[in-house]
Amino acid sequence: MTKVHGNAAPNAAPPGDRTRLGRLIGAGLILVGLVLLALGAYLGPYTYATATPGKLTVETCTVDYKYRSSTSSSSRKKTKTRYCYGTFTASDGTAKDLNAELKSDALHQRGYVIEALKTGDTSYKQDHGWVGAIAVGCAWFFGALMPLTIGFFGAVTGFSSGRAPSRHLFRTSFALIAVGVIGLVISLLVAFFA
Repeated sequence: MTKVHGNAAPNAAPPGDRTRLGRLIGAGLILVGLVLLALGAYLGPYTYATATPGKLTVETCTVDYKYRSSTSSSSRKKTKTRYCYGTFTASDGTAKDLNAELKSDALHQRGYVIEALKTGDTSYKQDHGWVGAIAVGCAWFFGALMPLTIGFFGAVTGFSSGRAPSRHLFRTSFALIAVGVIGLVISLLVAFFA
């Protein structure tokens, strides 16, 4: 019997190329994580701190039904969004808008007063206080922790966990991802109930 000696598959990349590619992917994930951190800071505490607090006195509320087609079947899913319209008056008296509109969590009767924030020229949202704003920022932070951790592991090891230091870093990364998932769930619950 003769043994046939041959070359590896022609399309297989050398280990050094895979490590470089892993490090490049890790750097990309770090960039994604940093963008998520910036979005969290902007959409959470920054938006709340720069918004104008006030009250919206409801004139009317409506329900907007939209249909989305489902990719898994031919059925269409119906979503409903509640909007309330009325007069927004800033707490400090600097702004008044007779035609304010905001997405509401319930349909309210005429004359009902909703705590609201003016976040732009014509954009309003319900005011959930600093607790809600910080919970939103924390949700983005914990969401960003996951790609940051995976990206750091990839940038350091090239996603090769065969050596002993890589195994320790892998365990630490796994623990940080678990913290990110748990923190994200808790933050979303706080933001939802705030």
